[in-house]
Amino acid sequence: MSPLAVAELEPISDAEMSEVQGQALMTVDNAGDGTHNFTRVTMGMDVKTRLNVDDAVMGGDDAGADLAVSDLALGHYAEDPNRVQIDGQTYAAGEVVRFQGAQPYFELAKRDGELSGFRMGFGEARGTLSGDFASFSGNLGIKLTQEDGTQVDATLFDESGIATKRRATQIGIPGADGTCSSPDQCVALTNIKSMNVGVDNGDGTVGFTNDLFMAFQQESVNWQQVNGAGVIQGPEGVFMNLPTSMNLDMQTLQNGVQRERTHRGTGMF
Repeated sequence: MSPLAVAELEPISDAEMSEVQGQALMTVDNAGDGTHNFTRVTMGMDVKTRLNVDDAVMGGDDAGADLAVSDLALGHYAEDPNRVQIDGQTYAAGEVVRFQGAQPYFELAKRDGELSGFRMGFGEARGTLSGDFASFSGNLGIKLTQEDGTQVDATLFDESGIATKRRATQIGIPGADGTCSSPDQCVALTNIKSMNVGVDNGDGTVGFTNDLFMAFQQESVNWQQVNGAGVIQGPEGVFMNLPTSMNLDMQTLQNGVQRERTHRGTGMF
């Protein structure tokens, strides 16, 4: 025989609810800017990873690719136990310094009921990103210090030295005419083997950024920043918004930024 259960649902008081803590696994937000309607789905989770990818090519056609990177890696292995890593901690040699992400999301942009684009990103992100970028489309947040000591945002250039944010292959400081006309003004993107994703805390460590994302678009879309501070315009095609805490001078850029160790073995990458 099964016992008979008699139960009644009763409302929970505000006092009882105040003692309950929790977080939704998923949240959905809707917004619009007069041109596009946006739907963002955010997952309430944290991610810590170290990842290697041999080759990644996106937005490719007969003329090239919007994004082409080989030996891509997130996170790295510590080598010097006395070195303070970007998160302010020290690690034993061979210990993993993981790439950190929180609140991963994907977002759709629609216009007149048709899909204009979508993007994937993190509400917060920090860590090293390594690779050989043969082609890059998007924003690359690197500061460059000029000879007079002033800091400027690094400019991306194509193979001809024309400033561009689409299929760039070089990085540096433009000349008076806005182009990269000499070797001492810009270098190949492949000179930068590793980048610190995040914001500069001013003490040698790196804080979390909320603007790391990759977008795929059929037309130009103004994506709202996660913190609501403004918009980031992504043109047609594949677009990567890659904020870093790096501040380099031209000599360092010309000599090259060495790659962090991203494999346990030797002679890899």
